[in-house]
Amino acid sequence: MNRIVLVRLFAVVALVLVFWLGTRKMRVIPGRFQGVVEMALSLVRVNIAEDLLGQKDGKRFLPLLTTIFFLVLFMNLTGIIPGLNIAGTSVIGMPLVLAVASYLAFLYAGLRKHPGKFLKNSLFPPGVPWPLYILVTPIEVLSTFILRPITLTLRLLMNMIVGHFLLVLFFSSTHYFVLYSDSLMGLFGIGTIAFSIVFTFFELLISVLQAYVFTLLTAVYLQLALAEEH
Repeated sequence: MNRIVLVRLFAVVALVLVFWLGTRKMRVIPGRFQGVVEMALSLVRVNIAEDLLGQKDGKRFLPLLTTIFFLVLFMNLTGIIPGLNIAGTSVIGMPLVLAVASYLAFLYAGLRKHPGKFLKNSLFPPGVPWPLYILVTPIEVLSTFILRPITLTLRLLMNMIVGHFLLVLFFSSTHYFVLYSDSLMGLFGIGTIAFSIVFTFFELLISVLQAYVFTLLTAVYLQLALAEEH
């Protein structure tokens, strides 16, 4: 049990609390809080699940996509909460677990929909002259079955690490210029605190964007696995 685990537990508790408060007294005409929760859920359902997978498959995989989106979002947001100051996704464990879940869902969808053709068509794309499979098949193995979970993990991880470092840099600089520098050097603290505020809002945008991108890519992989070409 360390700090990053506590931050992740805090994010999960906050996530459960938000959805419990937003759905415990559902009304036909929603209040403000219920309306915000419903809008957030609709973002995943309409703009990601149904838009890419259609209504039938979108409904099947909606619980997974919704869980990934809001878990990534809440874990990202801990990076800008005072007292926590580190994203739950800025250490590789959580991005890796989410990437593996996305990857397993991709394999499950493909093998369930096309049990006899999924792996064959993924490794040996139809229409390619057979001598070229010597080059194409290793590339497909690398890109489809190895690099996808790796890139999902690193994309999320690196974005949150870089954001954390930027915030640490500007807030530490502000602390130094205001408290420990000479009088004239202290004026630089005005600029660093301004950049700190700007990058805090920028990190908020990145947190939402990375949750959306991770969920969108998961839906894209599911769409590829379910495509009739397999």
